[in-house]
Amino acid sequence: QVQLVESGGGLVQPGGSLRLSCAASGLTVGAYTMSWYRQAPGKERELVASITSTTGMTYYTNSVKGRFTIARDNAKNTVFLQMNGLKPEDTAVYYCKAVGITAPRGYWGQGTQVTVSS
Repeated sequence: QVQLVESGGGLVQPGGSLRLSCAASGLTVGAYTMSWYRQAPGKERELVASITSTTGMTYYTNSVKGRFTIARDNAKNTVFLQMNGLKPEDTAVYYCKAVGITAPRGYWGQGTQVTVSS
């Protein structure tokens, strides 16, 4: 049974930092394209960052480039999203997703709330 469990969210002031974690079980993160999505109230879920399985190539949406970093720790079977310089517009529920050849629709985690406010 595949499980993706996000953690690390919380309330932070503008300019602050958070590190989100996505701990996987039932799959190997190194064999999947791992992504972070977010969904703000009243908005569609959007892709924030991803890292491919084979090359480790990363992608970031324009609004987070230079501020967020996605990384994978194969030994811990965990994917991280380091978020620096947080802005109020980064407030959202952040979700982890794993997509692979055997799971083209992917697996989702339950999400973790990030709130950026003074």
